[in-house]
Amino acid sequence: MPSITRVLLSDARVLAAYVIFAGSYLVFALGKFPWMKIDRPGAAIIGAVLMVAFGIVGGGEALASVDFATVVLLFAMMLIVGSLRLAGFFAWITDWMIERLHPQLAAPELQHGRFRKKPVVVLVVVLAGLLAGVPPPMTAAVGAALLLITRTVEPRRLYDEIDWGLLVFFVGLFIIVGGADRAGLTARLLEPVNAWNLHRIPIFVGSTAVLSNIVSNVPGVMLLRTVVSAFPDPRLGWIALAMASTLAGNLTITGSVANIIVVERAAAEGVHVGSREYLRVGAPLTVATVVVGSLWLWATSP
Repeated sequence: MPSITRVLLSDARVLAAYVIFAGSYLVFALGKFPWMKIDRPGAAIIGAVLMVAFGIVGGGEALASVDFATVVLLFAMMLIVGSLRLAGFFAWITDWMIERLHPQLAAPELQHGRFRKKPVVVLVVVLAGLLAGVPPPMTAAVGAALLLITRTVEPRRLYDEIDWGLLVFFVGLFIIVGGADRAGLTARLLEPVNAWNLHRIPIFVGSTAVLSNIVSNVPGVMLLRTVVSAFPDPRLGWIALAMASTLAGNLTITGSVANIIVVERAAAEGVHVGSREYLRVGAPLTVATVVVGSLWLWATSP
């Protein structure tokens, strides 16, 4: 997320930014606003609009705060995964696994026709591009474009596979975080640890873990990337940022995009995953993995 030029805001606007941020993340954590039918995408839209309406960010600044590369990557990967599903790949791979794990179940109701191979070929090409170092948004976008060149699948069927609400959620999330950052929230969050030398790996990992669960790990990385460039060893800082933001995202539902996708999809199927339920599993898992990751970095760093 490109940095937004900070200017002095009035106390009322700073307070409004904090209230909007807190209210939005309350809905993000709970899944809906208490006593109202406002879900996560709705809260993201409302929060983003309020950030602009209160003059915390201007229209141009709001657009500048959106990391469109992330949005394009999500959109393209949704098209690729949707194409794999429509092609019957996931049904085929499920049958293949069941046949080998439980042969007594290889039954007629589990038999599916042959799947189309083009989406699998495109997926392999995309993965090869990622391994070769091609920028992920461009790689995924090219793969999605190739899948839309088809004579067998109606494009609208692919569009129906896209979680438009999730894309809207992330656009709103970036604007909300951009407004909070402009109001000085990020600086205040990092202020207590700056005096402890943020470039020290244990301090930086802990700060990244906390920030990732306050603003979600994708916006958290965007906010912290300017800090890493000033480290004595930027390479180690980038590795620590990648490790901590990824593993710390397991702590809460709002900690990572993957968590939100799973919870939203589960809700669409009538399965509710609450914040407390998730935290009971996420907390010990996050602590254990972040500690092991930190020790590994400490042991392997020069």
